[in-house]
Amino acid sequence: MTEQSTQSLPDTLRENGSRQYLTFVLGDEEYAVNILKVREIRVWKSITAIPNTAAFIKGVINLRGTVVPIIDLRERFGLAARSYGPRTVVIVLSVEDGDHQRTMGLVVDAVSNVCTLTKDETSPPPDLGSAISAEFITGLATVDEKMLILLDSDRLLDLEEIYAIAQVQDREQVKPDNNSESIEPTEPDQSA
Repeated sequence: MTEQSTQSLPDTLRENGSRQYLTFVLGDEEYAVNILKVREIRVWKSITAIPNTAAFIKGVINLRGTVVPIIDLRERFGLAARSYGPRTVVIVLSVEDGDHQRTMGLVVDAVSNVCTLTKDETSPPPDLGSAISAEFITGLATVDEKMLILLDSDRLLDLEEIYAIAQVQDREQVKPDNNSESIEPTEPDQSA
């Protein structure tokens, strides 16, 4: 392959101002990630759970010899958990973490489509308080009269931030009562 042909796709996307996005669904909302970050789409299968991680980190899978962390994007965004069904998929992404490329998977309700958007068809993210931090959003677009939220997969899946969030969530779940000096373990409910 020549140097020109290896650079043609990304350069063409930049020159005409358009990019392709993989769109997917979480609840009633549609989201999208840059298709150049997508390695593959897999049907939901069981994974290996990792103890002492945040609830949204579901575990890992072995993808052709690479250990891939799997994150439930619905839970990452603070949305209500939903049981996995036949349309549930894992979008495997290649993300940049500093000078390193990492592979991570996102559990989403369903994959929708691939769409091409020009820069003129997108608008900057709003400055709103929402369940999704605006730092994860690169823009918004309207496709077929539906709002599409464009996500920055590199920022969304920043490992250091994910682990920091997990630690904060763990501390929030184990706050001591103001009247007690220590937390006593509770016995599991045996009545069920």
